[in-house]
Amino acid sequence: MKHGKKYVESAKLVDRSKLYEPMEALETVIKTASAKFDETVEMHIRLGVDSRHADQQVRGAVVLPNGTGKSVRVAVFAKGEAAEAAAAAGAEIVGAEDLVAKIQGEGFLDFDVAIAAPNMMGLVGRLGKILGPRGLMPSPKAGTVTPDVAKAVEEAKAGKIEYRLDKTNIIHCPIGKVSFGAEKLMENYGTLITAVEKAKPAAAKGQYIRSCVLATTMGPGVRINPAKASVSAE
Repeated sequence: MKHGKKYVESAKLVDRSKLYEPMEALETVIKTASAKFDETVEMHIRLGVDSRHADQQVRGAVVLPNGTGKSVRVAVFAKGEAAEAAAAAGAEIVGAEDLVAKIQGEGFLDFDVAIAAPNMMGLVGRLGKILGPRGLMPSPKAGTVTPDVAKAVEEAKAGKIEYRLDKTNIIHCPIGKVSFGAEKLMENYGTLITAVEKAKPAAAKGQYIRSCVLATTMGPGVRINPAKASVSAE
């Protein structure tokens, strides 16, 4: 894959043979940002588990202390008082059968997070094939199927992110923007890595965090020493 001139220049700032301490890695990642927009800092954690086994799944959600820097559009499936509470909490889209019909019929997906009251899951279940592949399906594990939809909306707006394994046993998550600076990013990093550690399945054997890489949207990866990944984040 051929990289552009800016990427090549940024890559010169990273020592490929080195495993960085978390704070040093974040400082390096910030230096590599060369785009004209405020790039997102992403974290990629490879775990020593096998996601094909149900007892080795790693999935959850956590509110980053400094948010993600992204404005989030929230859709809520609810009726009555729950719908009113969701709207009052700041949800942009609130509906029930009408919202399900709009997604099914018009392909409407103009939202980043979907939340559902438990009594709506019979309806929302019909959208599995549409929402599932896009990571938008409400789930009790992620806290997006809940009787307290207003609280879930507030958390989503405050910077709640969901983490889950992909097919190659890697978790990909945003931890903020370059403009946050290393200290705020470090707080978010610590919160996420601690949550992932706590979610370690009992069936996981051997080294749990195999590798951890930080990168900006357009920049090269900076590798963190997996043995030190969590120590500095406690």
